[in-house]
Amino acid sequence: MSGIPAAEAASPVLALRRAILARLTADAELLAILGGPRIYDEVPRAATGVYAAFGDVSCRDGSTATDQGHAQDATLVIWSKTGGARPALAAAARIAALLHEADLVLVGHRLVNLRVTATEARRDPRANLDRVTLRFSAVTEVLPAE
Repeated sequence: MSGIPAAEAASPVLALRRAILARLTADAELLAILGGPRIYDEVPRAATGVYAAFGDVSCRDGSTATDQGHAQDATLVIWSKTGGARPALAAAARIAALLHEADLVLVGHRLVNLRVTATEARRDPRANLDRVTLRFSAVTEVLPAE
């Protein structure tokens, strides 16, 4: 399966994350806001500037009588250590535009729909960080094994 471990391809969460990452890192406008492909599963300790990280996700069975599927509620968190909330909000707006109702190709799964459902902005004055959380929901179907 194109060099992707079978266990990873079997996971609807990992399949969706991989497709989201591919979409976001291919967008020059977003990369300019972030200062490069700064979208992480785990944020490096010395991260500065503006960056995004995959956050919490819940995945539940969404199967029908004929198809195996999943419903996911997930977050992508954009952090800004400089410039206040403005760069994080700009990145969040671009990410939302790229993902809302996007037609992404997933390995081992088919994306039925993807919707950005909420945006939340918060400031942590102790850490001097601004955080914007994008919430999205997705429905996927498992593709039959080849």
